[in-house]
Amino acid sequence: MSANPRDALAPIAPRRGAALGAFATLAALTLLCLAWEWRLAPLRPGGSALVLKALPLAIALPGVLRRRLYTMQWAAMLVLLYFAEGIVRGMTDPAPGNRLGWIEVALALGFFVCALAYVAPYKRAARRAKRDGV
Repeated sequence: MSANPRDALAPIAPRRGAALGAFATLAALTLLCLAWEWRLAPLRPGGSALVLKALPLAIALPGVLRRRLYTMQWAAMLVLLYFAEGIVRGMTDPAPGNRLGWIEVALALGFFVCALAYVAPYKRAARRAKRDGV
């Protein structure tokens, strides 16, 4: 066994598909939030300040693109807020807002699943390394 904990994580095969899926769905969710509150179905004609809800997603995009585990983890928790908003607005908004809400739910769920698929092997390896005393 090596003394460096990072060496225990080295043999993990990167899940490029999950990382690419996470980035694609997060980028799509960011664009949806911008378009929704700016043009497609804003609360007020001409756009609303809710367009700022895309800012936290945009902040996460570079870290997700670079496949940073920490960013994937906090972005996966953040996206649950968008999932909840999508469900509420999907059930209560008039058309086209309700359809946009359900699209938001699908994108948030897609990102969450991709992020978990990418992070899970690293978490398992870290637990195994801790258990083995590395």
